[in-house]
Amino acid sequence: MKIMKFGGTSVGSAARIRNVATLVSGKENKGSLVVLSAMSGVTNTLAEICGYLYNRNPDGAKETMKRLESKHLAVAQELLGDNSAHPCIQEAFDSLAALTREYFGPVQEKIVMAQGELLSTKLMELYLQQQGVNAILLPALDFMKLDNQGEPDLPYIREHLLPLTQVPCDVFLTQGYICRNAHAEVDNLQRGGSDYTASLVGAALEADEIQIWTDIDGMHDNDPRVVEKTRAVRHLHFDEAAELAYFGAKILHPTCIQPAKFANIPVRLLNTMQPDAPGTLIDNVPEPGTIKAVAAKDNITAIKIKSSRMLLAHGFLRKVFEIFESYRTPIDMICTSEVGVSVTIDDTRYLSEIVHDLKKYGTVSVDLDMCIVCVVGDMDWENLGFESRVLSAMKDIPVRMVSYGGSNYNISLLVKEEDKARTLQELSRSLFADAQR
Repeated sequence: MKIMKFGGTSVGSAARIRNVATLVSGKENKGSLVVLSAMSGVTNTLAEICGYLYNRNPDGAKETMKRLESKHLAVAQELLGDNSAHPCIQEAFDSLAALTREYFGPVQEKIVMAQGELLSTKLMELYLQQQGVNAILLPALDFMKLDNQGEPDLPYIREHLLPLTQVPCDVFLTQGYICRNAHAEVDNLQRGGSDYTASLVGAALEADEIQIWTDIDGMHDNDPRVVEKTRAVRHLHFDEAAELAYFGAKILHPTCIQPAKFANIPVRLLNTMQPDAPGTLIDNVPEPGTIKAVAAKDNITAIKIKSSRMLLAHGFLRKVFEIFESYRTPIDMICTSEVGVSVTIDDTRYLSEIVHDLKKYGTVSVDLDMCIVCVVGDMDWENLGFESRVLSAMKDIPVRMVSYGGSNYNISLLVKEEDKARTLQELSRSLFADAQR
């Protein structure tokens, strides 16, 4: 079985929905399970409705609901040419309207946020059936469940989903993002959203392949907005994809890779605008001696703590890290010496408090407006030459930090944001010159 996931832009209009329907109903995709996001912009509008309800402004919520309902009715009319979708759309918005007359809290918020996926899958089901395609909608709320720790319950998902997919049909449909929690309440997967759903469903069903369809042609070896003559990366190891996703590549959330990686199911990134393009294949097959891509992460802050008390002392780093933990602020990079430690963060909500607490242990300095640039590929320490090529490319660019050895797939450099473009261009020339000719 093949899992095919389509994001919000792929189902953002009647024309886009028809395009996806054509793709999923082709002979080569018969029997696939299709995961859909809400139509583009819908999730943000639902969040806006929640904001009004939290602020006890039912009129604002109702006005926004009406606008969103009109959008779905217009798309349904254009897509189907009749009013067959109107009852289910009306029912969804009647249930939302009922929430304006009662207490509104986190449980009700999750119900509101689920409506986008529920509506997009219903529209797709009706259109496919209208076109003579035997499509079966499998409600995600019937099988997608979180455990007591808020993590996906894969054994439960497998037990409840597998029987549903034994019925012969042309296309199975389900919602991305939404699920139930351990208390059987409507919830959502948060991290990775619909991509995570596709990966979990693929792992549960032991799928042959998981396809993530977007309007971007796979991952590129560089940011095409900054570097000319970039090329799509056609193959990545799962660990390489995770590095790229975390350090700037927006296509695939790092979390959604894990279920597919552990189940050894390949993930293919494909372009709905260019369905015949090969895209990017992600699997567990390494390519020794190959550098794949360069990615960047903006809005980084570097913090340096210098202290003579660190020299030959134990427990110093633990005290430093406990401060970041107490403010729930993750660290991206870390470099240490005998008398100091430098770290980077991208969440500065508690920067003042963190700096204040760190001053108990040493002299603290902060560098704002920094950027992490990472080189991803086979960076095993026994490979010769890669490190020197990376550092040689940086000979005219000031580098604040270098991180190497924490991963076999990544060398990270911290530079000023104003030097980001030059850094990407120089690394591209040094690492990919032969491929760009």
